[in-house]
Amino acid sequence: MPPETSQPLAANLARWNARAEIHLADRTGFYDVEGVVAGTRGFEGVSDADLGPVEGLRIAHVQCHFGLDSLILARKGAVVEGLDFSPVAIEAARALAARAGLPASFHLGDALQAAQTMGPGRFDMAFVTWGTICWLPDVRAWGAQVAALLKPGGRLFFRDCHPFAQMLDPVEGRLVPCFDWRTPREAPLRFEEATSYNGDGTALPAVADHEWIHPVSDILGGLIAAGLRIDGVEEHDFLVWDMWPGWTAKGADGLYRLPEGAPRVPLSLTVRASKPA
Repeated sequence: MPPETSQPLAANLARWNARAEIHLADRTGFYDVEGVVAGTRGFEGVSDADLGPVEGLRIAHVQCHFGLDSLILARKGAVVEGLDFSPVAIEAARALAARAGLPASFHLGDALQAAQTMGPGRFDMAFVTWGTICWLPDVRAWGAQVAALLKPGGRLFFRDCHPFAQMLDPVEGRLVPCFDWRTPREAPLRFEEATSYNGDGTALPAVADHEWIHPVSDILGGLIAAGLRIDGVEEHDFLVWDMWPGWTAKGADGLYRLPEGAPRVPLSLTVRASKPA
């Protein structure tokens, strides 16, 4: 790991180990952990129609956190293997899978070494959603790993915050561009929120989160360079979390959008890609 990114990633790991404990406790109900275990909650911000049939598919859930979507995929009949860099999250995911009696397994490892950890060419689908690549310094290396995971004919489903939305922040009553469209690897953005985004007041470790904005061209370019075919790109007006408290509002569908009358901007991005057979 280059020295300019090792310290930021170590800080991120400390924060995500703490978040995993907080999110698993689910004191605010943000994750509805018990609903996932019981089978009463499905995906957030992803529909069955988005994914298509997954029964019988071997799916790599990259950056799975503590595995809730892995369990949902397994309940739909997929053979799921999750990957996350947080040992606390992976331990929790394994425990939840055992409680739910679902055939999901989990690997501890870096998303930028996913194929080495999970095995190359083994998966029908790579599933990567919500809060993923902003934590990675090199999105082209990520694209290469996703491609390496897939079998010929395998496909990627990616959905996450739109990089345009990541550039914005509230200033004097307006959302305005505050961050560059592309973050240099050696100069990550630093954020020092004291608590996690799920509304739990438990303090996080007193180090900063380090994040990178990757423009759409870099995301698509990295996947193309890795040999994948881009099958579809979509932009959406929703998120699954309140990115700017007081600015986005939660709708009846559980998704957060900017209010009526606000300029419409893309809040999330979907990329579908596949590995030529």
